[in-house]
Amino acid sequence: MANVINLNRFRKRAEREATAKQADAHRTKFGRTKAERSAEETRADQAKTHLDQHRIDCEEQP
Repeated sequence: MANVINLNRFRKRAEREATAKQADAHRTKFGRTKAERSAEETRADQAKTHLDQHRIDCEEQP
């Protein structure tokens, strides 16, 4: 006699596995550590400050 298979369990397990694969792909594509995000923010702030320091204002001309 064959074993009885609960199709709901099979379907739900397949969905969980597919979701886990997609989540893993998203983590590798979009994931950055907190240190990487803060380093990027610091570099952006330094670049903005450097650019602002070299700005020439033309307001003094008559």
